[in-house]
Amino acid sequence: MMEEYAVPLGKVIREVGLQEVYLPKNADEIMITSKDVNRPGMELNGFCDYFDPTRSQILGLSEMALINRLEPERQKRAVEEFFSLRPSVVIVTRGMEIPASMKEAAEKFSIPLLLSMDSSSNVMADLVAFLNVELAPRVTRHGVLVEVYGEGILLVGDSGVGKSETAIELIKRGHRLIADDAVEIRRTSRRTLVGQPPENIRHFIELRGVGIINARRIFGMGAVKPTEKIDMCVNMEPWDSSKVYDRMGLGSEYMDILGIHVPVITIPVKPGRNLAIIIEVAAMNNRQKKLGFNAAQELLESLGMDLEDMPDITEPRKLDI
Repeated sequence: MMEEYAVPLGKVIREVGLQEVYLPKNADEIMITSKDVNRPGMELNGFCDYFDPTRSQILGLSEMALINRLEPERQKRAVEEFFSLRPSVVIVTRGMEIPASMKEAAEKFSIPLLLSMDSSSNVMADLVAFLNVELAPRVTRHGVLVEVYGEGILLVGDSGVGKSETAIELIKRGHRLIADDAVEIRRTSRRTLVGQPPENIRHFIELRGVGIINARRIFGMGAVKPTEKIDMCVNMEPWDSSKVYDRMGLGSEYMDILGIHVPVITIPVKPGRNLAIIIEVAAMNNRQKKLGFNAAQELLESLGMDLEDMPDITEPRKLDI
């Protein structure tokens, strides 16, 4: 079963720019566990069959107009019935005046009540974007994450194969470090993985024979970045003369991270190979493939070979990282 995460309501208030109207206790002690939001028009009309109390509830212009149109007794009853469902938080948008009946219901059922001066659409967009990151499924993997020409490259391989040394060379060539040794990977959408370092080792790199260095202090702020999407994985392994390595790049291999397929290339490591330049070229080639250009296919077509007659060499590859 996938682990569930939570974010303090206080952090949501600060990040989204909300105002406190009523809080039953300190906002940092109230936890939000769902990244979904809801506009409870049906619930205010009494239909509550599919109500999810873990979702954040947004009361916009339509919902508040409905509430304010009701007679005082009917309004009080409708608001109390809604708050009795125990929603995790209720947010009123556009800076609209909050009826006394709503404040009373919030206090009666101990429901956080917040106010935003922004429109409902903007509040929902900001809230969903923030919660998608904070509550995203995540896993920590051994590796190095760097940004090369705008591509997030995850370097994996056995300890001591040269990942950190390659990252240093890439930094000196103008690229940026995100994480060394441990990469916290979050699935922020069905198609996107975002990597970042654990807070306690941010900007640090271990170099055998030298020790621990701080990349930000040595190379400057331009050499580091807090987060980056993961576009490709580079598997670094010692050169094996008995192994046949891909020399065309026509096929594609993938690894599965949190249910998302990430393209993988394997680079054999041996003295004399400039790994930083190879990874730079791999990053640019990966971007070209995403734009629809494949150099291997173009070469075969220029040689008069029919790609449809060739066997499908695309296969999923699972790496132990």
